[in-house]
Amino acid sequence: MKKLVAIIATGIIIAGAGMTSVSAEEYQVEKGDSLWDIANEYNTTVDDLVEINALKSTVIHPKQKLFINETYKVEKGDTLIGIGDEFDVAVDDIKSWNNLDSDIIVIGQELKINGVNIDQQQDNQPAKAEKASASEETQKAEPKTETTKKAEPKTESDDSNSAEKAENDSPDGKTISVSATAYTADCPGCSGVTSTGIDLNANPDAKVIAVDPNVIPLGSEVYVEGYGRAVAGDVGSGINGNEIDVHVGSKSEANTWGVKTVNVTILD
Repeated sequence: MKKLVAIIATGIIIAGAGMTSVSAEEYQVEKGDSLWDIANEYNTTVDDLVEINALKSTVIHPKQKLFINETYKVEKGDTLIGIGDEFDVAVDDIKSWNNLDSDIIVIGQELKINGVNIDQQQDNQPAKAEKASASEETQKAEPKTETTKKAEPKTESDDSNSAEKAENDSPDGKTISVSATAYTADCPGCSGVTSTGIDLNANPDAKVIAVDPNVIPLGSEVYVEGYGRAVAGDVGSGINGNEIDVHVGSKSEANTWGVKTVNVTILD
């Protein structure tokens, strides 16, 4: 998985006489990313990412921005009931998201709050002073960003090694052996749109496989040996039983793939 670039976006909610701040971590999707990889890196779940970002499927595209989670810092006088009322979430949900065994919280404690619309909160802020503060924070953060860039070669290498290790680990799920061929949408007369509506011409790097829905459920996330994590997002008249077609970016890649017997793990 490529180097993760996280951006901190801050939303402000006016609550009574005071101001309550909620922070959301934003991630920009890079080539080769999948929701499973991002969830694993940020210690969250695919279901949480889908819920927080109101995604209709697990398909993501390069440069797409995803909110990872939202956190609330406990202040003096706060209670779980009050926080739940403020963000329109249930106390039981807050306890579940944060692995709390009781209703006791302490000042300075950070609580994960799922489903808060940070973009809307930012858009609703009228105070010019707040906007100026955000600008100042951004300018102050720039030198730090440049320092991070200088360290990228080492970080990318480390992340690459971690990703390779993760790829070698056996993912959880039902595993079957299939015959795998490859196909490309980059061909004359090809529409490039899969049966589930994924435009492969617009997203040539999308990890998508064609399946027999009777064997691998359409729309499910899978791990394909030698290909990586993908979405079962297409069908084909020639795909029957334990057969799949993996999407690649060009005809030469498809020819290089040939026909292989690989293991496919159905992740969800």
